[in-house]
Amino acid sequence: MERYNYGMIGLGVMGRNLLYNIADNGFSIAGFDLDEEKVKELEGGATANMTVKGTASLEDFVSALETPRKIILMVPAGKPVDAVLGNITPLLSKGDIVIDAGNSYFKDTDRRIADLASKDLHFMGMGVSGGEKGARRGPSIMPGGDLEAFNLLQPMLESISAKVDNEACTAYMGKGSAGNYVKMVHNGIEYAIMQLISEAYDLLKRGANLNNDQLYEVFKEWNNGEMNSFLIEITRDIFKQKDSLTEGYLVDQILDKAGAKGTGKWTSEQAMEIGVSIPTIDIAVTSRILSAYKEERIKASQLYSEKQITNPENTELFIKEVGDALFLASLISYAQGLALLVKASEEYQFEIPLKDVVKIWRGGCIIRSVLLEKFYVAYSKDSNLSNILLDQDISVIVKEKISSLRKTAAFAASNGISSLGIQTALGYFDAYTTESLPVNLIQAQRDYFGAHTYQRIDREGVFHTSWESTNN
Repeated sequence: MERYNYGMIGLGVMGRNLLYNIADNGFSIAGFDLDEEKVKELEGGATANMTVKGTASLEDFVSALETPRKIILMVPAGKPVDAVLGNITPLLSKGDIVIDAGNSYFKDTDRRIADLASKDLHFMGMGVSGGEKGARRGPSIMPGGDLEAFNLLQPMLESISAKVDNEACTAYMGKGSAGNYVKMVHNGIEYAIMQLISEAYDLLKRGANLNNDQLYEVFKEWNNGEMNSFLIEITRDIFKQKDSLTEGYLVDQILDKAGAKGTGKWTSEQAMEIGVSIPTIDIAVTSRILSAYKEERIKASQLYSEKQITNPENTELFIKEVGDALFLASLISYAQGLALLVKASEEYQFEIPLKDVVKIWRGGCIIRSVLLEKFYVAYSKDSNLSNILLDQDISVIVKEKISSLRKTAAFAASNGISSLGIQTALGYFDAYTTESLPVNLIQAQRDYFGAHTYQRIDREGVFHTSWESTNN
């Protein structure tokens, strides 16, 4: 009986495409899904050069694999993963490897690592980014955890991942659930940049009265320069998409209520838990929540009347300033996410290699951008960099564009155009680059009403004052 190199459980869009990608690269692979139709479609969709097998039961699936078995799960996060593990682990043997390639919460992965280790099985969390097309043609892959298991998987992962300058967009992300954590933060940054792009779109549309054809040209020009990235590229193309149900453009017919799957929220919760400031990511999550208040927003807009917008005198200059503001605010969003990875690596002993993180994000993933090349250079010089804003070369870029970020934020504020992401990116930068913040007053207040104590600038120690109320 032929034995297959790999197994895939979960043959939805992502699972099936990742399976075909593996098979395209010379590895034999068996697939299983509870949906029998998906199993039947698997072999029918395979090309002649692939060695692919659909299986009707978990027993057949497991017996079809060579040992040590290497099984990839591509199922929804949470209870479905535990259900699959509960069903499959009794069928496995010592040394077999299970890889969760979904967006699982990292603490769930830690629990599963310990559980399978007690059964002499390897378990890994592995982030995969790139969507349907990425899974099929080359995603960014973020594996972490069991190093012994990773070494067995590495040749396959390097074969199927995206390539930049002939370098595979995959690398070992660190111990334990580091792979899931890195993917979670990737998605948090993704939330922030998408929010910032939507605000730039709003400023250009309502602030400068650009139509969709003009917006296409602006984003095309941006994508041809230093802002080249996947999200700018697809945004450009969105403005050209005509609506099949009307004579207009599709983007104008889409309801302004954004969905979310949870990874952005997890990123914000984690940052709060371990004490890292990521306000632009936080506000991106909050903005999606706020978008769901559609009926309330309609009432509020009627109550407070339509905002009067004063268009910029020089449209060409305004477009450039908005572009520079978007570039810098995106850079600041990356800085926040990467700073979270630095702190998490210490907190959870992940030993995350930041240089490799930004290296593998250069291709395949949703937040891929030429800007990451500059980050790669920075971390290559200093692997212990706590915040990318502290790099000398990055500071030169920031200084060139900070004026545009301030002008864009001011224009939005003065014209009543919501720009929560842009404003928080600027606020974060100003706070991070201020030597003395007004938090001394907060500490005085806390000590006044709660005896929470404070530290002094002129001597060591912890102090408390019996504050006297003065009534004038």
